[in-house]
Amino acid sequence: MKRKLQYNSLTAFLWLTGLGLTGCIAENQNRVLQIIMKEKQISFSDKNHALDNNDNFSPDDNFLCYDTRGTIFNEDIGNCKTIEKIEIATGKETILYEPESITGEQAAPGVGAVSWHPSEEKAIFIHGPLLEEVKKRGYYDKPNRTGVEVSTDGKGAITKVDMRNVSTEGPTIPGAQRGGTHRHEYSRNGKRIGFTYDDFLITDIDRTIGYMEKNQDSPKGYTHYFSVIVKPAGKGKSKAGEIEKAYGDSWVDSVGTMRAFIGKVRAGNGLDYDTSLFVADIPDDVDITSAFSGDSDTYPEPPAGIQIRRLTYSGSVSGIVRGSADGKRVAYLASDKEGVKQIFVIDADGSELSSDKRKQPLQLSHFSNDASCVRWHPSGNWVFSVVNGNIAASCTKPGNNFGKSVMLTNDKQDRTQLVVSGNGEMLAYNIFQPNKNTGEERGYMQIFVMELTVDELNDVFNIQKEK
Repeated sequence: MKRKLQYNSLTAFLWLTGLGLTGCIAENQNRVLQIIMKEKQISFSDKNHALDNNDNFSPDDNFLCYDTRGTIFNEDIGNCKTIEKIEIATGKETILYEPESITGEQAAPGVGAVSWHPSEEKAIFIHGPLLEEVKKRGYYDKPNRTGVEVSTDGKGAITKVDMRNVSTEGPTIPGAQRGGTHRHEYSRNGKRIGFTYDDFLITDIDRTIGYMEKNQDSPKGYTHYFSVIVKPAGKGKSKAGEIEKAYGDSWVDSVGTMRAFIGKVRAGNGLDYDTSLFVADIPDDVDITSAFSGDSDTYPEPPAGIQIRRLTYSGSVSGIVRGSADGKRVAYLASDKEGVKQIFVIDADGSELSSDKRKQPLQLSHFSNDASCVRWHPSGNWVFSVVNGNIAASCTKPGNNFGKSVMLTNDKQDRTQLVVSGNGEMLAYNIFQPNKNTGEERGYMQIFVMELTVDELNDVFNIQKEK
């Protein structure tokens, strides 16, 4: 049964000239398209509600999870005090987790960047050192955090996910990390968790990516076994074609066997750098316990059986790359010839160097201004993005309509942190709002939702309903 919400209509008129979209729909240069979508503010309390471009919808799409960074002292996660959820239909907010904390330039523990499990009532987030651990571990920092799960029923039950072990007296405990995991993302079947990683013991190697999964050999007291996916070359020491940093990652397929990411790669001249799209293949039968966890002098090594493929060789890839729901394509941001960040799409098994043009990257958008916050619709028929603070939908279905883009909003508000519901019927995002309750100049990041009229989008893109 569909949830019924009361909305004020927002009518968005798309003028193909003047809204940063000249050239998007060439055959319609002189036509005005009208897309009617419904937008509603659902949070109003005097705090920030940061979605952080994560997987924020609950499995039933009735709730959103968020953190409250930037509410107190500064924007750092170290000063974020709570992990919360909001009921979309009522706007009711519930604190899921609120540890004792220290506020300031040096803060602890720091919690944030929360994502909901795709099928269970729990969410994972960054957790820095507890107050009783600060004397030994220090304050919150990028290489001083782990992943923690909290039950989403409001009872505050906590599960420790990955162990942090920075002892220099011997090898790192197998299955433990020795720094900080960040931006945790469940695979869509929930069996693997991907993340970015910063090492504490070896500081001359930049950020990389990793994954973890439940294993009987996980460190005692923790649910998951940790491993890096990519071991980067040392900072400034890479050779042509070698990865010096890995980031901007996400799962491509639903079962967690492909993780796409951005690699900072030494260019062919041996001096400059490229930022390129890569995919790591992690077959189901990879034994994560074959990974080397490292020691005080040695960086961790990935398990046997992982293969890294480079998909792009030109352009400057940025943002967070995103896999389609069917796991067959990857959408990413890269600069066009004018230096504008556009959306590109490539098959997950494709390559810019492929002799088959169907396997080469295709430029999807042709905006006049930078796109950001790329997210797929579950149907795989279009990709959403933010352009000039407004929401755009771009058709990804092969054929004459590929690359058509229409605006779903048309105003001067600055929308950020775009996320898409699991059923594809709603978008959520943040908009900064002035504090109307107190009259103070300071405002807060609030959550807005938009009901998608899927049939209308299909009509615009001439997409037939699937039977």
